Amino acid sequence: MSAAASAAAKLTQFGVKHVARGIGRLSTEVLESGSGSYVTTVSGRKMLDFTSGIGVTNLGHSHPGVTKAAQAQVGKLVHGQVNIAFQKPYLELVKALIPLMPHKSLDTFFFWNSGSEAVEAAVKLARHATKKQNVIVMQGSYHGRTMGTMAMTRSKTIYGENYAPLMPGVFAVPFPYCKQCSIASHSDGKFGFENCCMDPVLQLELLLKRETSPSDTAAIFIETVLGEGGYVPPPQGYLERVREICDKNGILMVADEVQCGYGRTGKLFAIEHYGVRPDILVMAKGIANGFPLSGIVSRKELMDMQKPGSMGGTYGGNAVACAAAVAVLKAFKEEKILENVNARGKELKDALAAAQKNPKTKHMIYDVRALGLMLALECTPGKGYASKIQAKCMEKDMLLLTTSIYDTLRFIPPLNITKEDMAEGIRIISEAIEEVAAGEDPPETSTKGQTPE
Repeated sequence: MSAAASAAAKLTQFGVKHVARGIGRLSTEVLESGSGSYVTTVSGRKMLDFTSGIGVTNLGHSHPGVTKAAQAQVGKLVHGQVNIAFQKPYLELVKALIPLMPHKSLDTFFFWNSGSEAVEAAVKLARHATKKQNVIVMQGSYHGRTMGTMAMTRSKTIYGENYAPLMPGVFAVPFPYCKQCSIASHSDGKFGFENCCMDPVLQLELLLKRETSPSDTAAIFIETVLGEGGYVPPPQGYLERVREICDKNGILMVADEVQCGYGRTGKLFAIEHYGVRPDILVMAKGIANGFPLSGIVSRKELMDMQKPGSMGGTYGGNAVACAAAVAVLKAFKEEKILENVNARGKELKDALAAAQKNPKTKHMIYDVRALGLMLALECTPGKGYASKIQAKCMEKDMLLLTTSIYDTLRFIPPLNITKEDMAEGIRIISEAIEEVAAGEDPPETSTKGQTPE
């Protein structure tokens, strides 16, 4: 064993012993550095990162412009606590974001640290503004792992298992996941993504009649594109119907874009694909390319209803994180990030679609979904194909994540990934899929009616 490998093994052993076991992780590798689309471990292993820290380092690791901005801010002011005074980077970020919002009514901001905290800030705002308690979430949604957001997360039971009692007043309805819709699967092709049966809209209307009256319901929380639940974009028409229901019943519509926002889908915010106005928009992850920063934005009339002192937090809207976030927006404009997202996203989608059509591998693939560089490959159930493909990619020095209760791979490469790095990623993924298919046991041959030798 080399000296580097020995040092890495010791660090891993130390981590296993002293880091909380409740943290699940893809690998026990120890990361030392990152540059662009790659990370390097302490053992010297260079890996192509198609996780982007779960959609956080959207401009790649150690982006020069973001790094420079953060370094400069560290030399000026690290912590300008929001309850003490305004600080310049915070205000510069607000000024940069206002003209980029998906609707002109979204003009007042509150920044915090993590996605979960931002979702809870949205809950606080919705409850306070409407003077109502209940919130509605989607089945399959992920909103966080704090005590409040655990109650709202419905993607997997692991996130809330044995932590009850959770926050009350949370109700769930189906998300329009057409590939897992029982109506679509029994409609002989009549219903599907291109012609959604819109049963989730009916279920939402029934919920408001059966379980939580509109007079008790503050908000409906929707991930514009379902994240942990399987990277599922809703069919056109669905969000418009939800908006109508909200308007009719005095309910706020909250778009959780922690994972799908900030350019991931080819537009700065995924809600722009649907032309729907949210009352509150939640953002985090890629907003500062790795620095802990999250936020909500709403219209001033709602935000101004909260009394001074009811919102805040020690580290919320950190000056260094805000300076990094300003640099992120500058890079989006100067480097034409959204154009790259759509170009590279098409390349990866085409490659996954080709695997779905390949006679050798098509039996493994149930669905391919894509919106920009937010892509999913849902595998045929029962064989564990997603985990097998993921393991093969790891062997080939590529980081890739599974997701959902269904057997699904999610692809989250940097938004500025080069054409060459995308080609390398496609090569690895394609090889991994083919190798998993080639390694399967041959189909069993029936021996019925044969005489044993």
